[in-house]
Amino acid sequence: MERRIIINADDFGLHPAVNQGIIDGFYNGCITSTSIMPGGAAFDEAVKLASVHPKLGIGVHLMLVGGRAVSKPAEIPTLADAQGNLSLDYPVFLKRYFTGKINKQEIRRELTAQVGKVAKTGLVITHLDSHQHMHVVPGIIDIVLDIAAQFAIPSIRIPAEPLLFHGGYPLKCSRLIARTGLSVLSEIAAWKVRQRGLRAPKHFFGMLAGGNLQLEYLLTIIRQLPSGVSEIMMHPGVNDVILQKSYQWGYHWQDELQAVTSVRARNCLQEEKVKLISFRELCDESIN
Repeated sequence: MERRIIINADDFGLHPAVNQGIIDGFYNGCITSTSIMPGGAAFDEAVKLASVHPKLGIGVHLMLVGGRAVSKPAEIPTLADAQGNLSLDYPVFLKRYFTGKINKQEIRRELTAQVGKVAKTGLVITHLDSHQHMHVVPGIIDIVLDIAAQFAIPSIRIPAEPLLFHGGYPLKCSRLIARTGLSVLSEIAAWKVRQRGLRAPKHFFGMLAGGNLQLEYLLTIIRQLPSGVSEIMMHPGVNDVILQKSYQWGYHWQDELQAVTSVRARNCLQEEKVKLISFRELCDESIN
């Protein structure tokens, strides 16, 4: 079976430096798709950029942590503070969620508002994913699938990186544990996605790299791609110094941009006979 790949850049709309990196990675590199943050500070700029680059696939990067809500704070009091800020840390969110301190109807209200905000721009939404992969959490995936049906969004990210894949990254025990848990939840979510008749790439890479998917790691993934459709998650940007002042995530945005715009990456795709597609092409019945 032919190998096809979606290279998706997350966090479109987070910051102008991220927006610029994503467009550069699309225009001069191998990015085919991106995920826009409805509550991102640079959302409006991202919409304008997307509108003049119609071949760039646009998904919605749903946010339940690490940003600002779209709904009014009074409408989601268990989800956001009085200023409209969502929880900064996903462990804090998950603890509150699983102890019943977050109202699921508020989650539905906020995520529906986020997708609605993007839909109102006129952009064609190709897929849904989420910041910190919160969309595959039990209970939340069901809400997300309902929203996908409501807005006729055909595809969902399933971030189930193979458990035996290490990719040459410097391994951290905590990251391996988190990857294992995420992959297990993702497989459960994948079953629900199939039951609802939605599409998802068969394979996913980029979890262990976590904002540090440098060129050599990207080349390793491309060379080891299994048959079918895979998604690689990337986080390109143009100025690490500026971005690190606002987001202490340990990301290497410029290294990832260099990776996706590298001639070596392009050559590797050709040598390995891997075809670039976006989530838009994923809906073609001939693609598995």
